[in-house]
Amino acid sequence: MRSSGDGTAGGAPGLGSGEGGPYALHGSQAGRVPTRPSAVTSDGVTPSEQVGYRGPTACAAAGITYRQLDYWARTGLVEPSVRAAYGSGTQRLYSFRDVVVLKVVKRFLDTGVSLQNIRTTVRHLRERGFTDLERMTLMSDGATVYECTSPDEVHDLLQGGQGVFGIAVGVVWRDVESALSQLHGERVDTGETLVGHNPADELARRRHRAV
Repeated sequence: MRSSGDGTAGGAPGLGSGEGGPYALHGSQAGRVPTRPSAVTSDGVTPSEQVGYRGPTACAAAGITYRQLDYWARTGLVEPSVRAAYGSGTQRLYSFRDVVVLKVVKRFLDTGVSLQNIRTTVRHLRERGFTDLERMTLMSDGATVYECTSPDEVHDLLQGGQGVFGIAVGVVWRDVESALSQLHGERVDTGETLVGHNPADELARRRHRAV
């Protein structure tokens, strides 16, 4: 478990103590970040890395406004990793993991975490390549954000009195996955539009066949 914040919160036992213990993301509790392999599919391709999503699609899946998306991109909070906007006529293209991070940021803002602490957290996650997001729990006591990657780390944090609320990123991951499956994506290599599955369209087709 690692923490991101001002470092003023009291340290839980084991914070920043080494492999297998809770880890601090930032501040006086910061510890060494262990290296973990990124999840890959059987063919060696990182999931969804070949598909990008335009701004409106990313907004719909993350539950944010386009104004928020634009502001976060322009200020460097969450930038599109697939393609940035260069002048008029070009559109940002976000990866699946970008959209997951957008939704995580939205949830943190909704629970009152400061934008400064969120920015530090996102910067840390970006530096380690956003790996293992689906197995991560992000917790906060309001002043500090903690990253936990096992139930034991969550328990240690709660025992230390720091965890007030948490975000199971795996749940956010599945929510975004479900939302994007019904929206349009774009192949990064060819620019081909990938049409999502819309349950309403499928219901209409079934009704048409029944007539």
